[in-house]
Amino acid sequence: MNKNQNKPSATTRIERDTMGELAVPAEAYYGVQTARAIENFPISSLRMPRAIVRAMGMIKRAAATVNHSLGLLDKKLSEVIKQAATEVVDGKLDAEFPVDIFQTGSGTSTNMNTNEVISNRATELLGGARGSKLVHPNDHVNLGQSSNDVIPTAIHIAASEMMQKQLLPALTRLHKALKGKAKEFDTIVKIGRTHLQDATPVRLGQEFGGYARQIDLGLHRVRQAQEALSEVALGGTAVGTGLNCHPKFSAKVMAIISKETGCSFKEAKNHFEAQSAQDSLVGASGHLRTLAISLMKIANDIRWLGSGPRCGLGEINLPETQPGSSIMPGKVNPVIAESVTMVCAQVIGNDVTVTVGGQAANFELIVMMPVMAYNLLQSIELLATASNNFSVKCIEGIQANEERCKSLIEESLAMCTALAPEIGYEAAAKLAKEAYKSGKTVRQVAKEQKVLPDRRLAELLDPWRMTEPGGPVGSAGG
Repeated sequence: MNKNQNKPSATTRIERDTMGELAVPAEAYYGVQTARAIENFPISSLRMPRAIVRAMGMIKRAAATVNHSLGLLDKKLSEVIKQAATEVVDGKLDAEFPVDIFQTGSGTSTNMNTNEVISNRATELLGGARGSKLVHPNDHVNLGQSSNDVIPTAIHIAASEMMQKQLLPALTRLHKALKGKAKEFDTIVKIGRTHLQDATPVRLGQEFGGYARQIDLGLHRVRQAQEALSEVALGGTAVGTGLNCHPKFSAKVMAIISKETGCSFKEAKNHFEAQSAQDSLVGASGHLRTLAISLMKIANDIRWLGSGPRCGLGEINLPETQPGSSIMPGKVNPVIAESVTMVCAQVIGNDVTVTVGGQAANFELIVMMPVMAYNLLQSIELLATASNNFSVKCIEGIQANEERCKSLIEESLAMCTALAPEIGYEAAAKLAKEAYKSGKTVRQVAKEQKVLPDRRLAELLDPWRMTEPGGPVGSAGG
């Protein structure tokens, strides 16, 4: 440590904590413990997401209201704490939260950062000097709280609110877009594919209906995650016993925050579970991972279906958004779908981090909370923005290439599947092989060999009929 570090200057002030004195930037609202954290954790450029800072401000604001109502905090102090906390909620003091994500595993540095910022701003509102602790960060702002219950509570609030305001609306729009295309394309019959090989026909609308259902289930999974996140640790204080906390504190605080966010929050049924583990965060991340895998499948299918435009599958035409090559004029790539797949890869990786974080639960405390928070919230934000962009710049503008769909069906050897129940599997397979060898269609070879009367052959080889249940019973392929 620089020996001049603890001397005041025109640009610094000296603050004291239980470890001694330290110089703090004179204009900073944060205090000595935040300054120590800045010094201790020069790890990355990553900081707590805005949603966490907002949630922390909401908790401190509601806590001041409740502590006053319980007779634990003077009205004047309560009012200035609420005013300062509101500035935190509204983002007016975001520059005062410089602590690295890679910090103390409980997030204590972030909790004290919040306490100090609100303390100093509230002190200033009372006419005091920053650092004077006229409003004390621990005794007043943190009253009835511990980092160990505040930080996990803030993560639950931030994640649930982001899901409610960003992810669910984005997925709803994507679901609507896919469902609309399913209806629009329902009359278009195309070849199905299994193992990337030709299979029996499906309708393009049926494929898009499957995508829509995946997103519908994704919406359900997000709501399940919100339900798991609705139980919060606040009220457990240091280890889950609730020491130094009024028994009505948590329920009253969460009632206020539930009303403010439009999300449902309640005190944990068991504080020892809520603080010693974060299975709810691991579960929420798992639901987001599943959603990412759904989006990856849809985006990749869209890329394949639109490949070409002349030498690929080309069954759909994607909106043209930008030139696709610096050397090949006229080339247009499926860039929106590609961006979705990269988001999905990031979310899957984030889930690994959250999962590892969930294992870092030792006795009464989990000690990877900040990095779990960062990765979970990044996943929510990325899935929301990517889903919305996918809807607007890709799905809603897709057009079907109906003629291409028709031509590929007739070329498929899988058409022989419809003949198998009447002529037998072996005969149908032989017919397919002959069609492949000769370069003819299954229909042409079947007519030449007169395997069935023309009328019956036309019925069985009707592509539309093959997209519906029913017909002769027999082996349907694999």
